[in-house]
Amino acid sequence: MATDSWAQAVDEQEAAAESIGNLQIKEKPEENGTLSNATDSGSAAAKSEPEGENKTTEDDDKDDKAAQSLLNKLIRNNLVNNTNQVEVLQKDPNSPLYSVKSFEELRLKPQLLQGVYGMGFNRPSKIQETALPMMLAGPPQNLIAQSQSGTGKTAAFVLAMLSHVDPDNKYPQCLCVSPTYELALQTGKVIEQMGKHYPEVKLVYAIRGNKLPRGMKLQEQIVIGTPGTMLDWCSKFKFIDPKKIKVFVLDEADVMIATQGHQDQSIRIQRMLPQTCQMLLFSATFEETVWNFAQRIVPSPNIIKLKREEETLDTIKQYYVLCNSREEKFQALCNVYGAITIAQAMIFCHTRKTAGWLAGELSREGHQVALLSGEMQVEQRAAVIDRFRDGKEKVLVTTNVCARGIDVEQVSVVINFDLPVDKDGNPDNETYLHRIGRTGRFGKRGLAINMVDGKMSMNILNRIQEHFSKSQTRFMETDKFEWHLNVTV
Repeated sequence: MATDSWAQAVDEQEAAAESIGNLQIKEKPEENGTLSNATDSGSAAAKSEPEGENKTTEDDDKDDKAAQSLLNKLIRNNLVNNTNQVEVLQKDPNSPLYSVKSFEELRLKPQLLQGVYGMGFNRPSKIQETALPMMLAGPPQNLIAQSQSGTGKTAAFVLAMLSHVDPDNKYPQCLCVSPTYELALQTGKVIEQMGKHYPEVKLVYAIRGNKLPRGMKLQEQIVIGTPGTMLDWCSKFKFIDPKKIKVFVLDEADVMIATQGHQDQSIRIQRMLPQTCQMLLFSATFEETVWNFAQRIVPSPNIIKLKREEETLDTIKQYYVLCNSREEKFQALCNVYGAITIAQAMIFCHTRKTAGWLAGELSREGHQVALLSGEMQVEQRAAVIDRFRDGKEKVLVTTNVCARGIDVEQVSVVINFDLPVDKDGNPDNETYLHRIGRTGRFGKRGLAINMVDGKMSMNILNRIQEHFSKSQTRFMETDKFEWHLNVTV
């Protein structure tokens, strides 16, 4: 069994320890493989809880994609500094592929260019460089784009809508469908900001509660709303003539299909539009269900994928600590803090109950702790994250509500107090990637520590390692007692 020193491992990480002792790290032996059969993974979520605690699913955080997307928009002050490449699949591989390095190259209307610079965009982001020439081309080109929060995709499709509108025509020409009322309002804010110097173009919200007189015909050129209300306005109430629509945007497609009824409503809207209408669809992820939906909505598309977090694991050292109980995991966590210098840390738990208990215990140990979980309103979550980002708290204890899209440069360590599993107790590999991706960002190396409290947890960790084997993911084993016995502070 190979050995290495903890200090040597951490020295490689700019975000981690300044000086620690000779804590021994052992590389996990190959023969450990998968320790148990499929029946072992039946209720892994509950195994991390001590006996006697409530193990009902009502305490588990549902992954509310719409709330997470809104949260990402609220806490973003600027674009993600993304250095990864854009992958483009053109409907016509023989046509030239254009990209731009400045907004001037797009030959925008002066009032729109003024709006772009007024929003703080000095140059196009990665996805804007390639997407904008496609969206602004003539004749219109359809587009399916994968991009996460903070990549500038909302500004891109808003710019496309504003560019295609004829302000002299007083009727709806662009429709934008969002999964929720709140997300629709966020998109509307971007339109209002970018169109600040283009007052001839008007905006209206097709959302529940915005009741219009029957028989009325809209004069606003851009309509943003949720699928159900947008469908009613097009078909039932005839506020919108769908045959006059030039641009149809479907935002947050992965959130859309997770919401009951939204997928069918969106398809019904799309079928009412003319063949000349430009279709633009955006999604943060491209699972098979999202891809099937996208192909039904967008005919003959160009496809853009932003390769984000593809190499996250290559910049992150991953370790696991063997424990026997929740209390031992907490003691190991305390010993980690005694061993290395941590700027800020994020600690992930499976349930709200565990997160609340852990935050309380850490506070009693004198740590400045923030707690984030699913029962909080989105605005409350944003306030907690802003405080953490400003350094007012050094430890953020959270459930999966914080796994995606949150970039805090000072986070040097991510700890999985509970390993991520899905509702069936199987490893949630995507969530694992997003969790540990909170460290190892901004070109720095990162550190991830996984707490393992039994055979079932070890099985989960083995399966995660197997899934990411192509990325050469390797976990190092640390005896829980060595955290304390072999550390020289």
